[in-house]
Parts: sequence; structure tokens; C-alpha cells
Amino acid sequence: MPTETTLEEEWYKMLTEGEPVPRRIYHLHGLLPSDPRCKLCGSPFKGWGGFLMHLMGRDQSRYNPRFCEKCKVFEHPGGAEVVITMLFADVRGSTKLAEQMSARDFSQLINRFYTVATHVLIQTDALVDRLMGDEAIGLYIPGFAGLEHSRRAIEAAQELLKLTGHRDPKGPWLPVGIGLHTGPAFVGVVGDEESTADFTALGDNVNITARLASEARTGEILISDAAYSASNVDIENLEHRQVELKGKSEPVDVHVLRVA
Repeated sequence: MPTETTLEEEWYKMLTEGEPVPRRIYHLHGLLPSDPRCKLCGSPFKGWGGFLMHLMGRDQSRYNPRFCEKCKVFEHPGGAEVVITMLFADVRGSTKLAEQMSARDFSQLINRFYTVATHVLIQTDALVDRLMGDEAIGLYIPGFAGLEHSRRAIEAAQELLKLTGHRDPKGPWLPVGIGLHTGPAFVGVVGDEESTADFTALGDNVNITARLASEARTGEILISDAAYSASNVDIENLEHRQVELKGKSEPVDVHVLRVA
């Protein structure tokens, strides 16, 4: 008699082997305008893309705005610990930038960053974990991004710096630094019946990635040794650096990548 799988086992299988929607569909949804989007399938809720999703029954859930009606089944708490790659992109000097322009102009600048970051993350099969303040966070999960999730995250980071103008001799239109790290994290839906559930990643490795991003200088991608080794990429002449992170007793070794 077959044993019944637990909820955590079902989550683990989905996160490591398969996704709630085929990857090609998630990729296609990312081509349609416009934000906000379903966190799991990438369906847009606004613009003509939102109208198309309406015809397909993927309206924004009335009960949880982070999900569409067809993905709200995943809004219930649950998840599993899996090895993923995390990308944190931080705007450098955002406080100073905000002081130098009107609130309206600053919001337009940050929204432009969100649009670019969302495009890059979705096109490289990351789940957009968060667009908040001056930060964009992408999760590269094996069941969504494939086994080469570390390499895809590195490619995404390079593209994000390129699209924010870090190859321009005049300088970027927005200064950005990026942290990348690979390691185990709890991935799933957190929250309870009295709060809005959210799909996210939790754990020490998430914190490490966030702190790497905060240490990255303008135009830098700080790639942890774990992420670099898992990516199987071989980029010549990368600077090696030891980074002291808040709350960590030992420095973290990183490879420093800049867009040429």
C-alpha cells in the first residue's frame, strides 16, 4: 500500500522538479504588460496583458492581491527547505538621490528600476520575491529556473547592470549593486488566516545575500563562493574579496564581477 506523501514532501517535489505553471508559460506572461503581477505565474493584472489574463480566468485574487485566481491554491501556508540562488539588487545612495529630486521624479526613477528588474528576473525564470523601497529580490528555484539556477542568476545580474546603464561611459542612470548567494532556504508560503499570505524565502542564507548586496559598490556583483562554484562558470580575472557581514563571525569570500 503506497504511503501518503506529506505536504512538505509535495512542496519539495514542486520546488525541485516542477512548477505550478510550465516555465514557457511563465516566460510568456513576463512579455505582457503590466505590473502588478501574480507572484507565481507572472500574469499581469493591468494593461492589455491584464485584459488577456482576465479572459483566461487569471484575474487578481480578491482575497490575496499577490496571486491570480488560478494560483491562489498556493496561498495556503507551507513549503520546504531547498537549495536556491538568491539575487538582491540595491540602489546605491538612494537617500541622497531622493534629496536631490522631487518625490514624483524619484518615484518615477524607482518605478523604472522596478520595470527593468521585473523584466530581467522573469525572463531568466526567477520568481520576483519583492520590489520594495530601493531593492529588487529574485529567487532562482530549481523547479522554476532549472538546475543551472546559479548561472542564470549571474547572467541576470549582468543584464540588470547593463540595462541600468553601467556600461555607459557617462555613468548609469541609476547606481546599483548586486549580491548573489546559493544555499538552503525555506521556500514557500508564510502567513496565517488573519494576514495576507506571501510566497517567499527565509533563513540565514537569505540574510547573507541581502548583506552582500548592501556591501556591493555601484556596478558590482558580489558572488559568494557557493554561488560561483554552483554556477560552473569560469570568468577570468575576477577580483576576490573577503567581506565582513553584520552578525557573522567569519568573513564571506566573494568573486567581484563588473559589467565591461
